[in-house]
Amino acid sequence: MASLNIRSTGQSTQYNSAEQSTQPGQTHFGFQTVQEEEKAEKVHKVFEDVANKYDLMNDLMSAGIHRLWKDIFMHTLSPTKNTQLLDVAGGTGDIAFRFLDYVKNTNSVNGCHVTVCDINKAMLDVGEARCQRLNYDKNQIDWKVGDAEQLPFEDNVFDAYTIAFGIRNVTHIDKVLTEAYRVLQPGGRFLCLEFSHLETNIAQWFYDLYSFQVIPVMGHLVSGQWQHYQYLVESIRQFPNQETFMHMMETAGFRQVTYENLTMGIVAIHSGFKL
Repeated sequence: MASLNIRSTGQSTQYNSAEQSTQPGQTHFGFQTVQEEEKAEKVHKVFEDVANKYDLMNDLMSAGIHRLWKDIFMHTLSPTKNTQLLDVAGGTGDIAFRFLDYVKNTNSVNGCHVTVCDINKAMLDVGEARCQRLNYDKNQIDWKVGDAEQLPFEDNVFDAYTIAFGIRNVTHIDKVLTEAYRVLQPGGRFLCLEFSHLETNIAQWFYDLYSFQVIPVMGHLVSGQWQHYQYLVESIRQFPNQETFMHMMETAGFRQVTYENLTMGIVAIHSGFKL
């Protein structure tokens, strides 16, 4: 299920061609090339439209395996007492609720708090409604509208920063990493869960077949949003591979950078520390 890869910070890594193929002022929106200022609006529209069906579609697209990935993600973080967590692009609360469950179940809840930051108010509304329905303590969780590239927080505030299935949707990954480094306290941990690149070509071929032929159709049937789910599939293919993203984390200042492949590399957990 999982494989761990660790690399010293001295190695160089080539960026993949998807990261190099745009002109200045341009970026990718799936396989389309758009102006940088357009992408944020387009991504905002995607998640505004899919917010109410987002969790259901995650279950259907992954056959529920995304729940296991997120459980492993939180176990990897292993928060302890007094952990102040910032969960970015976490609007519907999946990671935040796992954090609160984890510290409660390990008797580490004292002093713990999570701030959920998402650029999309519609996603946060879904999360807040779930929080109330599931009876989580409102004093342990805050909901904040904010841009991952310009976080509305002071320097050196949080013990941990998590982002799950969100960083591939931003316009400037490097700015997100720099902001994550800025808001973490010295010794703080950055943890990212994201779709990645499979370990074998044949596995990648079957995964691509499923992704492009099944997921958009599923999105259309469940939420009436074919094009939005086509974008989500394309955005996965445009995201840097595991080694390239490690290099980007190191460039932002993170150390002891590692990644762990889950389910043959369909997703990867990336970890780094502000030292």
